[in-house]
Amino acid sequence: MHDLIAITALGGTEPRVDKVASVTCTEVTNQALASVAARLGKETGCASALQSLLKATPPLAGKAYLGTPFSAIWTGPDQWLVAADFDSFEDIEAQVKSSLGDNASVTEQSDAWCGFDLAGDGIRLVMELLCNVNIRAMQHGDATRTSIHHLGCFVICADAQGFIRILGPRASAGSLHHAILTAMKSAL
Repeated sequence: MHDLIAITALGGTEPRVDKVASVTCTEVTNQALASVAARLGKETGCASALQSLLKATPPLAGKAYLGTPFSAIWTGPDQWLVAADFDSFEDIEAQVKSSLGDNASVTEQSDAWCGFDLAGDGIRLVMELLCNVNIRAMQHGDATRTSIHHLGCFVICADAQGFIRILGPRASAGSLHHAILTAMKSAL
């Protein structure tokens, strides 16, 4: 088939953008993701190779490295979720795997996760309705896993005053988007 049309996690051909008062929720559609798990006995080699790939120290617990072209989120001991621009890194799994070699198991995750960027002055109020994360204490580069609307999600703080990225399961993108939009309408 040559007439396939790519759709977003919410089923559109363009990213969904919703604005309520001062907060904008934008569906993230251009993110490639790969999970990295250090192999037993290769933890040091994995961390060193990941540092070379990121050109920064891999993030520790509760942290994210927000860089270019690669970002990374700590997901567990010796485990990370690596992100990059999809247009440049559509084959992120192969690219990360070639950098890490046999130090890590690398798995493609782009189609497993959906993302929503929240921006604006009222995101703290919105996040306080969405989950139990102490958003007021988060700083640039903080990341945590939490439950939003009964879904396991990551919350990444890119700017404590006005930019949060939420990653959730792609299969539940509609439910997550509904929860975010409902919180926006309730909070603002």
